[in-house]
Formats: sequence, structure tokens, C-alpha cells
Amino acid sequence: MLRLSHYLHTLLHPQPLAPARSPAGPVVIWNLIRRCNLTCQHCYATSADKDFAGELSTGEVFAVLDDLYAFGVRVLILSGGEPLLRPDIFTIARRARDMGFYIGLSSNGTLIDAANVGRIADTGFDYVGVSLDGIGASHDRFRRLEGAYQRSLQGIRLARDAGIKVGVRYTMTEDNALDLPALLQLVADEGIHKFYFSHLNYAGRGNKHRDCDAQHARTRWAMDLLLDTCQRQLLAGDARDFVTGNNDADGVYLLQWAARHYPAEVATLRQRLQQWGGNASGVNVANIDNVGNVHPDTMWWQVTLGNVRERPFSAIWPDTSHPLMAGLKQRPRPVTGRCAACSHLDICNGNTRVRAWQLCGDYWAADPACYLSDAEIGVAAGYVPPPPLTPWQRVAVEGRT
Repeated sequence: MLRLSHYLHTLLHPQPLAPARSPAGPVVIWNLIRRCNLTCQHCYATSADKDFAGELSTGEVFAVLDDLYAFGVRVLILSGGEPLLRPDIFTIARRARDMGFYIGLSSNGTLIDAANVGRIADTGFDYVGVSLDGIGASHDRFRRLEGAYQRSLQGIRLARDAGIKVGVRYTMTEDNALDLPALLQLVADEGIHKFYFSHLNYAGRGNKHRDCDAQHARTRWAMDLLLDTCQRQLLAGDARDFVTGNNDADGVYLLQWAARHYPAEVATLRQRLQQWGGNASGVNVANIDNVGNVHPDTMWWQVTLGNVRERPFSAIWPDTSHPLMAGLKQRPRPVTGRCAACSHLDICNGNTRVRAWQLCGDYWAADPACYLSDAEIGVAAGYVPPPPLTPWQRVAVEGRT
């Protein structure tokens, strides 16, 4: 995740570079339940409105919480499916909160209502993130439920009015890109605290819809709009938080944007971005799914590193016997092709590996969603990218995924 507001604030108000900090444990995104009342077009968990067998009990969740805290984890994002469908969600969240975790709730917003918003607030969630994929009918189409937009917006308003820090998450594709300006205006008009811009990642149903992924020119347009909006609001004294995720080339794009607008600060910004370090899957970001399987992040459900019923998370996470984890924890990562030739590998860290794997069957191939030109990433003249997959190779790769 790239904190645009943070880095733009350092450009507007330069300060000496602080020493790099290394978290004691990863941020853990925990899919406590797979059931969801929606069947969203790009759901990485391929959720559905039904019960899924084998999910962790309350007691098992508590045992994992103890292990996570002892291991140094301090940030938990409770997700699903729709986590509000889990009957013990408030019991789990309250215990985690009392232990000292930062607790986020990742919801579709449709189940936040007048009957439960007070309990959500009293539980002490530090943040509630709600997904909006456009305005009105655009959102309903992605969420596959008529009226979902109005229900989600009402949930956001109720959470905001209850004093909860609330944010909007938006995943851009070619089908909903034109809704971005209106969403940014909505966030401002409604006094929403945070806007999280997510690039499409090829996992779950998102992989089936990768042909709708935003083209590179569209992505650059969206980044320019985000940066200009963020800069304008910071100059106006608005402390709203803008972040991006699932495409670590954003850090390099930010650096090049700063070279045009704040050239005197570029060298320091580069150092800050090197400290950030780009993609953190398998290192500072982890995932536990609804049945206790541990994955390098939420997009890697096809790679299981272990199960918390059989081995504690604290033993699974440092284990590099799986070749994917060995490479993810390596610095620099053993990327190939265009990523290996990139002069900004120390910033983006090879970007999102799951997209390369889904398209090429190779963990370490170049990320196809990097939207920067060869000239912008310093690829030497004469570089020849590997040939595209043949139809037979593509069938073989997609058959495995």
C-alpha cells in the first residue's frame, strides 16, 4: 500500500529523513468467514451467500490471536466474505482490541444499519473500509445486486456519524474507470476519511475478469487525477487520506510526478520510497483464510503455506521452504525480464507477483500491469521482452489456475 497523502505532505512540508522502521510482525488480513450476501465481480475469495464448511471456531480464533500477538503482529484487518455475517465478529474484535491490536473491518457496507452501528462503534474498530465500485448502477452491476450502492452508502454515513473512521475502497477496471472523478467528489462531499484506490489483481473472480483490467494509459490518467486531487486538498488544509494498492509501480510514478512538481525534493523522496520498499507480500503482509490456511497475501489463495490448526502462524511465517516464500523474502527478489532490468526495483520490489504467475505460470516474470515505459524505468536500449505465451502454453497455465 502506497500512502500518497503521506508522501505528498513530505513534499509540501520537507523534513529530514527519519531512520527506517521495521515492523515486528506483518499486517494480517484475516478472512474470518467466506460467506457474503453479495457475489462481486472481482472477489478474490470467490465468496457466495452460503455457509462454508470447516471455518475456525471462536476458541480457535482466540488461540491464533494469542500466537499472533506473541509473534509481534499488531495490525489485523478482519475481512470475509462479509465479516458482519459471522455471529461472533464483535466478540473476536473486542478481544483483539483489548489485547492491543489495531483492528480494521473490511465490509461491503450493506449490512451496516441503525441496529448494529452502535455496536460497531462500541467494539472499538480503528477503521471501517467499505468498497464502492462506482456510482449508483455502476456499483450495483459490479456487486450484482440492485440497490447495493444505496445500502453501502447508507452504511458509510451511519459509521461516519457514529464517530468511526471510515474509508472507501475502489478497484478500477476499464468498465468503471469513468466513475473515479465522481467517487472522489463523493468522498469529499460526504466527509469520508480515506480513499483507497486498488488496481485489479488477478485472483478469484478478479482473474476471470482480467480482460477488463484498466489499460496502461487509463491507469496513468487515474494516478494523475489522484495525485492532483490529493495535492489540492492538502494545500487547502484537508487531512483526507489517499492510498493506492496492488500496483507498486505507483511509487515510481509518484517519484516521476514529483520530479515535475517538486524537483528539489526528489532525492529525499526517493530515499523515503526505498524505505517503503514496495511490494510486501510474504514479508510485511500476510493472510489467514476462513479455514485457517496461511497465504503470502490475500491474492495467493492457490498457494498455502500451512494451516494454523496444524502449526502456529509464528512457525509458518518465517519458513522459507516454499520457493515462493523464499523468493518473496529475498531482497532483491529474483525477478526476471523487464522487472530485473528496471532501475527502480529497489522501490517497487518487483510489483505484484500473482499477476505474473497467473499469466505466465512463473512467480518471477515481469508484472504485466506495470504501466511505466522502458525509458521511465531505465531499461537499456535494445532490450527484447520474452515472447508472449502460445495458445497451448496459455491453456496449460490457465488450467493450473
